[in-house]
Amino acid sequence: MAYLSDRLMAVAQMITPNLPVADIGCDHAYLPIYLVRENMTPYVIACDINAGPVARATENIEDVDLSDQIDVRQGDGLTVVKPGEVKSVVLAGMGGKLMMKILSEGMDVLAQACEIIMEPQSEVSALRHFLQDNGYRIISENMVKDETKFYPVIKAVPGQMSWDKEIYFRYGKILLREENPVLHEFLLLERHYCSELLKELAVNEEIPHVFVRMEEIKTDLALNADALQLVSEPGLFEEGRLIK
Repeated sequence: MAYLSDRLMAVAQMITPNLPVADIGCDHAYLPIYLVRENMTPYVIACDINAGPVARATENIEDVDLSDQIDVRQGDGLTVVKPGEVKSVVLAGMGGKLMMKILSEGMDVLAQACEIIMEPQSEVSALRHFLQDNGYRIISENMVKDETKFYPVIKAVPGQMSWDKEIYFRYGKILLREENPVLHEFLLLERHYCSELLKELAVNEEIPHVFVRMEEIKTDLALNADALQLVSEPGLFEEGRLIK
């Protein structure tokens, strides 16, 4: 069995079995190798923009004799994938801003795909907004802690979504509804970090840009408090006593 980190295992578990997959930003190709060796997919296109990762991926794939099922391609995002070649698109290990760029430039490929699996490492709220604004519906979410870092994993399919509160985009409506325990841990750490930062900034609150930053953090803390309440009190989300 090919070894996967907790982060990549969470991504693998989100992929619908038996669909041809494009792994954008494949790095060492650990995920494609795992998917094929575990018979989760018949075929993977492993893509990376840089020559180094492409060389490493090719070597690793050849070492396990899977070159007939994993096609390594060098190029920018989805530009090296033809429409109809894959049904599942995976974007992992990159920032949300880059993901949005790749998705925007690859709409011809996405039009013939069934799902997008994403593991954004920044700009997560903006990515969720992007999906809603571009005709995608988030149907599954997870959050995992890998060593000391927290990683959200998102599965979206074509369809309409009408999330109407910023707390959903910030933390994930499904994660909140499911009272995800890893999200709970993340929220506690976020609350501590923001509270301590607010204390440090208060020393210079008369400085205009510091004051503005403090107001931003207070907004963050208010959202954090609402999210913590949702994931801490069983049934609160469904009862709609805080948000609907």
